[in-house]
Amino acid sequence: MRLINIGFGNMVSVNRIVAIVSPETAPIKRIITKSREVNMLVDATYGRRSRAVIMTDSGHVILSPVQPETIANRLSTDYQDDVEDNDE
Repeated sequence: MRLINIGFGNMVSVNRIVAIVSPETAPIKRIITKSREVNMLVDATYGRRSRAVIMTDSGHVILSPVQPETIANRLSTDYQDDVEDNDE
């Protein structure tokens, strides 16, 4: 199981991530509101501004204070490291 840091030491399993999006659009804001109502929202921002919304295969929605591009870079770097380790 590989984990990725989403800010402030919080980790998410890479295998469970379905999408990483920006919280700025109206449809994503509706998803956040609905997930909060059904207790499926995880707020990992520690009171900071949400910069990324992570959707998981279990239906959970995770708010992160880290930019979506940064999380995506961490994912791709982590993936490349795993591929290199398997090649050796």
